Amino acid sequence: MSQNILKIALDVPLDQLFDYLDNGFDVEIGQRVAVSFGRRKQIGLVVGKSAESGLPVEKLKAIEHAFSDEPALDKPFFRLLKFCADYYHYPYGQALLSALPGRLRQTERAVSRKQFVYRLAPGAEAASIPGRKIVQRRIFAALETNDALNETTLAEISAGWRKAVEEMLSLGLLQASEVLAGLRTGGERLAAPELNIEQTQAIEAICAAPSGFKPWLLYGITGSGKTEVYIRLIERFLHGNDGQVLVLVPEINLTPQLETRFRSRLPHLPLVSLHSNLNEGERLQHWRLAQSGQARIVIGTRLSVFAPMPLLKMIVVDEEHDASYKQQDSMRYHARDVALVRGQQLGLPVVLGSATPALETWHNAESGKYGKLALTNRAVAQAALPEIRCIDTTRNALQDGLTQIMADALRERLARGEQSLLFINRRGYSPVLLCSACHWIAPCMRCSARLVVHLRQGRLRCHHCGHEQKIPPACPSCGNTDLHPTGHGTQRLEQTLAALLPGARVLRVDRDSTQRRHALSEILDAVHANEVDILVGTQMLAKGHDFPNLTLVGVIDTDSALFSPDFRAAERLFSQLMQVAGRAGRAGKPGEVLIQTAFPDHVLFNALRGHDFPVFAGSLLQEREIMQFPPYSYVAVLKAEANDYALVQRFLKYAADSAHGLAQKVMVYDPVRPQMERLKGMERGQLLMHASQRAPLQRLLHALVALLRAHPLNAKVRWAVDVDPLEF
Repeated sequence: MSQNILKIALDVPLDQLFDYLDNGFDVEIGQRVAVSFGRRKQIGLVVGKSAESGLPVEKLKAIEHAFSDEPALDKPFFRLLKFCADYYHYPYGQALLSALPGRLRQTERAVSRKQFVYRLAPGAEAASIPGRKIVQRRIFAALETNDALNETTLAEISAGWRKAVEEMLSLGLLQASEVLAGLRTGGERLAAPELNIEQTQAIEAICAAPSGFKPWLLYGITGSGKTEVYIRLIERFLHGNDGQVLVLVPEINLTPQLETRFRSRLPHLPLVSLHSNLNEGERLQHWRLAQSGQARIVIGTRLSVFAPMPLLKMIVVDEEHDASYKQQDSMRYHARDVALVRGQQLGLPVVLGSATPALETWHNAESGKYGKLALTNRAVAQAALPEIRCIDTTRNALQDGLTQIMADALRERLARGEQSLLFINRRGYSPVLLCSACHWIAPCMRCSARLVVHLRQGRLRCHHCGHEQKIPPACPSCGNTDLHPTGHGTQRLEQTLAALLPGARVLRVDRDSTQRRHALSEILDAVHANEVDILVGTQMLAKGHDFPNLTLVGVIDTDSALFSPDFRAAERLFSQLMQVAGRAGRAGKPGEVLIQTAFPDHVLFNALRGHDFPVFAGSLLQEREIMQFPPYSYVAVLKAEANDYALVQRFLKYAADSAHGLAQKVMVYDPVRPQMERLKGMERGQLLMHASQRAPLQRLLHALVALLRAHPLNAKVRWAVDVDPLEF
């Protein structure tokens, strides 16, 4: 028999490939195909061919269609996703299909709408357009002063531009040229700033290293010019006619700013972005430009680590410590770790940049596993690190969340025409609605969490599941009408500032105020134009942004994170505070950071005042080594949830008993409930597994997952394995 049996991966929760007959189609490995699976039609990916099947040939279905007019995915794409599926214990087919743009997972042919620019045809004359064709005359007049018009500009001229353009094309008045959406080059190239010695040394060290896989930690204080190092490296690695570079960023709000910076400095290199703010058509177009090699630079968030790039020469992971790189559902991968695996598989350098590296990364750099490069000075010569001071709230009374020292500092900046940033990582008006009589607190009925007060909207909202309800007129427990919003959020702080400093232009930046597309870009433009005096923001403003006139950063409330049960809490808090402190004094004006805390002598604040991450990281690593926490050990968590906690208990008990029987050199703990016991109406539980080496833990998980998939409760309990979890 000829090799007409295809091994196809499908987006189903079964860890296997499925055999189909090729039905006479000329199909390549990596091609999309449409198949019938059960009663549904599905998209699959061809991952292999065979002359034999474990089933009788007469029982095999044939594929219904092959998308042979599309470029096939290459072997590196499959190799990377196979590693991820094995390491994170996730079905291979689901891993493969989840890495594709949404339109490529649909059964119809995925077509990107072509876009065009229009120019006047040689010899075209306005006199040939009848006087009644007003839209055509407007378009002609616009083209007399512009070389070309794109669709966006034409839509501004008239909503009926398409019909007018079609008629002008048929009359020979216009010429159309196809453009690739998202792929832009050209424009004025901004002059490169002068490098300091440390930046030059970092660039030369990476470029002079032998070709092949090499991870580099670029440790640079805030404002030290890490982005400029990335730009110079990209320029060096793409000096020639081919090659691509992947740049990962942790969050969407950093993508436009970085994209603008890259386009202005490297206008000759075609660039696209990949993130969830793109619509499905844009995402497919950008993805295909990366796959074809036409996009030389790809800037994207977490999922972009899987973007097919056949000419990849280097990977950059900016803010590599950021928790946003960890996927918290479906396949729970960490994009930084996957980037390192991809670099190793392809034999290319991976640059990890951060002012506060993850302790795992710092440990690898200190031990020599990674190359370590340090930028200890700010890139702008006259810019100094801000002075950091703690305000003891046990000695300085709070008035509406602010001490007198903080209020005076804000007034001083206003008088000098400088900008301030108040950081409070809590959106809404108040985190708690409290009854003054019986101390009832408004709970979320679907989560183990409190409802947050959004006073302006008159609503209580859960920031975990999205549930919302009206603020009750009286306490549902005792009937008392004296209900107090307790604690501060961004909205309450904004209101406080409006009353305290009536002449100040205050702008709030959080998830609520930036829901509209382009809202954040407009806010940042207003800050740069000095149309804002005081920013009130969450962690959206903590990193990546450069505000030359911002000289004061005030941190309102951090103490709750100091004594968290999470062993990573101190690391996260230090990173967050160091990042937000770095927004102050980035130009020539001196910056100051004021932190309101009841524990000003805490070791974390002592390290922060000295801008001394190495010392703080060293002390945390000593603690981790004594307690045998990562990076000195390896952890996996089996997480389970169901409507009924009894089902979760039974499932996790079976898992624990099975794991105890399979475990070799792995500590298996008893099942427990997580800190968030109930989420979105689902009762939750988890099982922790801990080992001093990675291999025994992976062997245990491989055997355990196979048992759990065959267990009768598999269909009643939603469960997942989280390898290298960031929180549990």
